[in-house]
Amino acid sequence: MDNYQSPHLLLYIHPLASFCHKALIALYENGTEFESKIVDLMQEESSAELLSYWPVGKIPLLRDRKREKTIPETSIIIEYINEFYPGKTNLISKDFSLALEIRLWDRFFDLYISEPMQKIVIDRLRPEGQNDPIGVEQAFVRLRTAYDMVEGQLNSRNFIAGESFSMADCSAIPALFYADTILSFRTTHPKITNYFESLLERPSVKRTIAEAEPYFPMYPFFDKIPKRFLKEKN
Repeated sequence: MDNYQSPHLLLYIHPLASFCHKALIALYENGTEFESKIVDLMQEESSAELLSYWPVGKIPLLRDRKREKTIPETSIIIEYINEFYPGKTNLISKDFSLALEIRLWDRFFDLYISEPMQKIVIDRLRPEGQNDPIGVEQAFVRLRTAYDMVEGQLNSRNFIAGESFSMADCSAIPALFYADTILSFRTTHPKITNYFESLLERPSVKRTIAEAEPYFPMYPFFDKIPKRFLKEKN
């Protein structure tokens, strides 16, 4: 007889989505038991369950079956896990001042690196004649400014906020991974480069990237993804 019981937590994701990477890295770092369900937002059958819980239709989305709660938005998901399903890694400091810094840099990567990066990616997918060149140029300006600010924040730090891995670093990894394929920081921002390379060595990050790898050909800037992240095809 099969006594398997599904985990309390169900995470709706798409393996290619940067914000899903942020949540996955946090869950893997924490050692949280959860089930993931891939959602194709372009297909009604695939997205119906997600939309029944969160009509906005954004992923990732966390469903807590035990507490009958729906938790949207990556930062809120991580906060929720940190509070109700604490594990081996405390991703948000109990110290109020440090927690504020973690939350600040978490939002910084989401708003000032991930969002302009996504603006550029989405513009690449638009039909011919419907592009937004002014918006794209503004996005590039925001990325350059954000890189300079992160470079300054990393002065003699191993992590973006405090002395240990936190929610802010979970946000940084996917933001920098995809942004580097659009506007590389590797020849202009050595501290970001060193910081990012050190994060890539974490098991949680390696696992997340490996799970995304089969979907990378769907990414508009696939040719800019470093070959070391791609499996050799026979």
